[in-house]
Amino acid sequence: MPRSHYTHLGGHSNDQSSKAGVLLVNLGTPDAPTASAVRPYLAEFLGDPRVIEYPRWLWWLILHGVILRIRPARSAHAYARIWTSEGSPLRVGSEKLAAGLQEKLGQLCGEPVRVALAMRYGTPSVRTQIEQLQREGVRRLLVLPLYPQYSATSTGSVIDAVADALKQLRWPPELRIANDYHNDEGHIHALAQSIERWWSKHGRGEKLLLSFHGIPQRYVSAGDPYFDQCQATAQLLRTRLGLSETQLIVSFQSRVGREPWLQPYTDVTVPHLAKEGVKRLDVVCPGFAVDCLETLEEIAMQNRDFFIGAGGEDLRYIPALNDSPEQVSSLATLILKHTHGWLQPASVGTQAT
Repeated sequence: MPRSHYTHLGGHSNDQSSKAGVLLVNLGTPDAPTASAVRPYLAEFLGDPRVIEYPRWLWWLILHGVILRIRPARSAHAYARIWTSEGSPLRVGSEKLAAGLQEKLGQLCGEPVRVALAMRYGTPSVRTQIEQLQREGVRRLLVLPLYPQYSATSTGSVIDAVADALKQLRWPPELRIANDYHNDEGHIHALAQSIERWWSKHGRGEKLLLSFHGIPQRYVSAGDPYFDQCQATAQLLRTRLGLSETQLIVSFQSRVGREPWLQPYTDVTVPHLAKEGVKRLDVVCPGFAVDCLETLEEIAMQNRDFFIGAGGEDLRYIPALNDSPEQVSSLATLILKHTHGWLQPASVGTQAT
């Protein structure tokens, strides 16, 4: 008999009743803050054609001939600055969020709802988690990438990974994917509540800067909706917080290479504001569901130094939503919307609050 190319998962009975599950997907993290652990993580991340849209042969030479010889040690140093006794902040925070959502959905639906976590790069992978969910009898799967704003470099890459995993299965589950939630009412409300709660404890700075992760400008020119969705999130927050365009401003961080990325750049905007006389600057990163290297090291450490070095007194980073009650409730409501017909509240009128 010819060998089958499709996976049949042992232990799963086709007679089991269909169960719905949720797969959260975040970017990923190395397993340790060391160059040897960072190198394979960066190789997988930067080797993704969704992330770097260069000719493959040319990018392979650059990546393996230059970047992976230099960058792992630098990145490991940055990771070491934020690593905790529990491990990677992104992994720990994402795991707590998944656990909180599983508990919340169970309360709302009156029955257990399986919520699993995968990393797009690193472990646990999208493929292994989908296979595990199928072993558990999940036949209806909602994939929720933890990227509020859609970009081909992030959500698009998750969709690729899900497709690659499903095409290996003899009997893939019924599938739904949350493309984005940049303008979701519950999400905007959660962001605003988090900012207002932080202000009530620490006071309000002179300006609020929303720093989103950047992407190359040519990706947007080619049709990526990311820039527009970031601006939409910002405008909704302005309205919700009662701020003007000069009080709440937008910038883009984490650029690499020489080509133009989305502007204005965060590391240019921050010292510029200090030189203009802003003494206290509040920064929030609405594109990150969970705190990570880009928020804790790049913003709260690097850009804080840039701000103070240019004459500012204090840059205060407002944490991501993480596993806060606001994020758990807003995402639970979002999940129920996307799983209509699969998951239902235990009683009519029940809402995530």
